[in-house]
Amino acid sequence: MKEKTFKATIENTAAAVAFVEEALEEAGCSMKAQMQINVAMDEMFVNIARYAYAPGEGDATVRFELDETTRTAKITLIDSGVPFNPLAAAEPDTTSAAEDRPIGGLGIFLVRKTMDDVQYEYRDGHNVFSMKKKI
Repeated sequence: MKEKTFKATIENTAAAVAFVEEALEEAGCSMKAQMQINVAMDEMFVNIARYAYAPGEGDATVRFELDETTRTAKITLIDSGVPFNPLAAAEPDTTSAAEDRPIGGLGIFLVRKTMDDVQYEYRDGHNVFSMKKKI
């Protein structure tokens, strides 16, 4: 397991994504899975940076675990911001024209579609969001 804590700011998004990307490279992750995980990491970290502590600021911890037996990466993001379950949001209507849809919701939709498993829980004063992907 690898873990690193970042200030939850938009400016730290690239560093948080790079932290996971480095672990994926060390694990011999396929390029396709790596790109999907990078996009999901970017989306989820940006959401924490924008909304978890607004208007203040706080930290986000990124944890990387690899199950060697199943070749599955598990990335967990933990923050102590406002409780929010992104999985509870309704899926966006992707059949209507973009200009007719409300803004937002596509990021978590994309994460749900590209990751093999996503989980959320609010535990001990923390939002804990986990995503798994076979690499």
